[in-house]
Amino acid sequence: MTIYELYKQRAEEFSSEAEQLRSKYDRYSWVRLLVFLAGIGLAALLFTWQWAVASVYLLLFLGGFYRLMKWHLGIQAEAEHAERLSAINAAELRALSHDFGGFPDGKRFLRNDHPNALDLDLFGPHSMFQASCRATTSIGQACLADYLLEPAEVATIAERQTAITELRPMLDWRQNLQAHGLETADDPHHLDLLRAWLNDPDLVRGNRLWTLASQLAPWYFLACFAIWVTLVPWPIFVVMLLPIFFVLKKTNEEVGRIHLRTAHAMESLAAYARILQYIENQSFTSDLPNRLRSKLTAADGKASHQIGQLAYIIRQLNMRFNFFAILLNIGSLWDLRYVLRLEKWRAAHRDKLPGWFDALREMEALSSLANLWHNNPDWVLPRLTEKNHLEAVALGHPLIHPGKRRTNDFTMPTRGHIKLVTGSNMAGKSTFLRTVGLNVVLAQAGAPVCASACSLSPMRVFTSMRTQDDLSESTSSFYAELKRLKFIIEAVKNADSQGLPVFFLLDEILKGTNSVDRHTGSAALILQLIRVRGGGIIATHDLELGRMEAESGGSVENLCMEVEIRDGQLFFDYKIKPGVSKSFNATLLMRQMGIEV
Repeated sequence: MTIYELYKQRAEEFSSEAEQLRSKYDRYSWVRLLVFLAGIGLAALLFTWQWAVASVYLLLFLGGFYRLMKWHLGIQAEAEHAERLSAINAAELRALSHDFGGFPDGKRFLRNDHPNALDLDLFGPHSMFQASCRATTSIGQACLADYLLEPAEVATIAERQTAITELRPMLDWRQNLQAHGLETADDPHHLDLLRAWLNDPDLVRGNRLWTLASQLAPWYFLACFAIWVTLVPWPIFVVMLLPIFFVLKKTNEEVGRIHLRTAHAMESLAAYARILQYIENQSFTSDLPNRLRSKLTAADGKASHQIGQLAYIIRQLNMRFNFFAILLNIGSLWDLRYVLRLEKWRAAHRDKLPGWFDALREMEALSSLANLWHNNPDWVLPRLTEKNHLEAVALGHPLIHPGKRRTNDFTMPTRGHIKLVTGSNMAGKSTFLRTVGLNVVLAQAGAPVCASACSLSPMRVFTSMRTQDDLSESTSSFYAELKRLKFIIEAVKNADSQGLPVFFLLDEILKGTNSVDRHTGSAALILQLIRVRGGGIIATHDLELGRMEAESGGSVENLCMEVEIRDGQLFFDYKIKPGVSKSFNATLLMRQMGIEV
């Protein structure tokens, strides 16, 4: 069965299952209604006979009806889960055709000052992030973004590769993890507020007066109520409640601030608890998933239970939103009691919560990379070496559909060596640069690469391909490119102190000036990069730069991408060849566009 057939079958099966569960839910809705009416009717009859028997029966009936209601709602939850699974598989079907619109594009993670994110299409519509992301939580998506933005250490890469090798065939588990996460959309801002609350001082727990008041308030209210009913008029009863009003007034502002920090995280935490429980119930053989799971299953209680408890406490504090909350506060200092429970929870689990979040976010990121490999079974895990070398067989662009993708074998030293790529318009030079850069980024994220074989040494990728003017800084596109080139030169110079060599990808450098200036400046830049032992690829239309190969002592090598003209038509093979380009197509393209030449 092909991957396409597998996803199609799963989408149909889960859709059918959801329909059956919906039908079952609708049928039992009538049963639930009839049971309720019959039960209440029988209770009314019993009350006319003997109230004690009726009271016992009513309590038993309500308990049983509650169980029936939970079971019935469980059917609805199962139906919704099956619908989500069907939608996930339908989205994967579209993704196989390179329609990634059903997945987050990660645009919020794009930083224009990053060494390569903009030029390599890491984020945004039809980006590498969108093609690979199956994380549903904001923290899981942020973890995957971190994987792509920063190269990992060799040991970490090896751990991730082993992990995704295990997770790759676990399609059911990965998709159920995704479906659980789709139950609730979390908000990074709400989680930031919750993290800030972790470091706030205590309001109740460190104050003996407020702690004692929260514990005694219900009993004090009951005593006042009993005295009012039996002995005193209602004005005296109101006066007796003044201590409770005093406590509420003194603590209201601080309680409101605590509530603001925590209130909106409740739904996210409830969803996290469900996802974490699903991770806790799965056993793994590879080290990284096992280590992440062990963070969640410590001896003092599973993370899912503890986070579920936190969600429950916040839900009770959220009663402040209810109009009748004033009655709960008068009767029991409700807000203060649940603030105390929040603070006790924080004291017990403050240091563990970030680790629980880290485990969740990294499991989602690993699951995303495993899914990327599952959808592209012909890709390979790269081999990391200590040599300053990059070698790939059948290297292709990960974001181009396999039916249109063209691959190239490619090898080069990554320090003190520059590949100079020349070629005519539309020959594929820029795409080739992005092909190399994006696969290097994937390799150092721990992901598979679009190649049949690949080995490389650790490096940091810097690019200058899409420099734009900046009106806010009154910066022209040419000056913006100069700033970018200076940024790359400084990175190459400081590579040793930063721990990783720099691999640069430059496309049509100095294109904003005249041809003489461009040639002179480009040659000077290439010489400077060689002097500081830089390594990378430069694409250019300046054929004169090809002469530098003979003068560089092996530090510069010419490659080209050619185009054939047959019967007045252009034919591109997008293949890298040695030498300087000899083909020209600008005038032919102009004629085809109706421009007289």
